[in-house]
Formats: sequence, structure tokens, C-alpha cells
Amino acid sequence: MSAPAPAPALRDEVLIGICTFRRPELAATLASLQALEPCGLPVSVAVADNDARPSARALVDKITPRHPLPIAYLHAPEANISVARNALLDHARASGARLLVYLDDDETVEPAWLTQLVATWRRSGAGAVLGPVRAHYDAAAPAWMKAARAHDTLPVLGQDRATITSGYTCNTLIDLGDPATADLRFDPARGRSGGEDSAFFADYLAAGGRIAFAADAVVHETVPAERARLSWLMRRRYRSGQTHASLIARNPSMARRLREAGIAAAKALACGGMALAGAAHPATRNRQLMRAALHVGAIAHLVGARTIEIYGTAPGGPVIALRQNPKER
Repeated sequence: MSAPAPAPALRDEVLIGICTFRRPELAATLASLQALEPCGLPVSVAVADNDARPSARALVDKITPRHPLPIAYLHAPEANISVARNALLDHARASGARLLVYLDDDETVEPAWLTQLVATWRRSGAGAVLGPVRAHYDAAAPAWMKAARAHDTLPVLGQDRATITSGYTCNTLIDLGDPATADLRFDPARGRSGGEDSAFFADYLAAGGRIAFAADAVVHETVPAERARLSWLMRRRYRSGQTHASLIARNPSMARRLREAGIAAAKALACGGMALAGAAHPATRNRQLMRAALHVGAIAHLVGARTIEIYGTAPGGPVIALRQNPKER
């Protein structure tokens, strides 16, 4: 048997990777890329279709001939977001693109978006760069939700309020030439529950990686009606708490689990108290309720509760299922 061909040397090129699952909004995402300002590097696009049948192929085939950027279609048919993310990782490495930029299939970009990500990468020397996601609501969305910017995505900062301690993949540049990214993969065990990006970046940071923030690398996301509800936000925060706790639980120490569960319980109670105190102010009250849900999710995972699944269903369909926690690796 012949040895596998070596991967090509990485070049200073950008691959914009988009995971998709039955979302017609993908057309608007690809259209927004047509107006990108030049970033000084060659740019291409790859779409990883996570549906069991290649449902996005016709849309991509229709758009590709008249799009200014080369677009590759990848079929990653597992209804598991980690499979799609890994398909894009593999495609970037196989094509020799050094910079992989993840973008969601329901987002649109500003013309300067990619220029800002690349400029921050050059300036900071960091191996990963995050940009902000700004949510947009329709007229029927609650006023408190708009005031609280409840669906915006921004980096999580450490106690020094400067160091970024976690990452996400809805607006992210990853330098595959950074040694800290070597052999990193998105965990398929997290591919339905979510949190695969948090785990990926936890491993990246543990390997010595560093994350920067490009405040002007803005993408926009329209919040659909089914997500413009407090119940959806609280489930999402609950799942985020489960993800955070699952990373803690990689440490097998029962003493640490109990200590973290106690801390989370105290924080949940404190958030509940602040929600009561701010009952007359919906934005304040609901923000505290969402924080409480985060801590309750952490407690639930640490004591062995089931994990919420959020991927593998069609947009607009059921978004929550439950399964037993996978064993920690």
C-alpha cells in the first residue's frame, strides 16, 4: 500500500467556510460576500452541506457561475455540525489555505469584514481572530430583547477583562499555520448538542494558542421569530452551561466537580435574587434569568443530567431533543 500523499504547504490564502443545514438564507450569505473589499490575499469559499441529502447543492450550483469568488460544495451528510466543521478543516488543509474563516449560513457580512479579520491577524500575531455578530430583530420582537442585545455574539473575557478565554465559529479566523492548531478537530460527540466550538478553542488555548478580537469585522444575523423568545434564550444558556461544565468535567476529580457545582449553585441563586430585584425592568430581569439558566445548566451536567441537542433539525422545526451525556474523554 502506498503512503498517503503529503498535505500541500500552507499558503497565505483565505478559505471562507460555511456549514449549512436546510437554510435558504445561505443565498443571502453568499450574496453578501460579493461586495467584500480586497484583503490582500486570494480568497475562496467552501460550503459544507450537513444534510443527509445534498439539499444545498442546487443553490450553490446556481450561484457559483456568477459569483466573483470560487465556491466549492462539500457534502458532509451526518446532521452533526462537527462533521461539517471538520470537512471544512480538511478542505482548507488539503487546498493549502492557511487561513480558514468560519461564517454561519444565516449571516451576512459587511464589505470590510474580511479585511478587518486579516488586518487583526497580521497586527496581533494571534492564531485565531473573532469578530462580533450583531443581531437584528423584526418589529414583533420584545422591546427588552432589543434593549439587552440578547442575541449578539461577543468574546468571553477573563478576569483581567482583556484575555479572551473562549471561542466561537460564527465569525472566526483560524490560522492553520499556528502550531497550536495542529491535529485539532471538532468533537463529533458534541455535534448535536453544540459546544463543539467551545471545546475546540479550549484545546487550542491549552496548546498555547491565543485569540484576538476584531471589533470592526462585523457580521449581521436576523433573528427568526421562533428564536425571539425568552424560553429559547434560556434553553440556549442552559446548554452553554452544560458545555462549560463538560470542559470542567474533563478533570476526573470528584472534589472539583462538587466544588464547581457549589459555585454554580451560589451564582444561580444570586442571579435569581437579582432577577427578583429587577422584576420591574424586563431587560435587567431577563438578563439575570438567562445567567441563572447558564449556571443551572452547569450544575445539571456536573450531577449527570441529560444534554440538550440543538443541531440536526431543520430550521423552523423542533430544535430541542434530549440524550444522555456522552462519556467524557
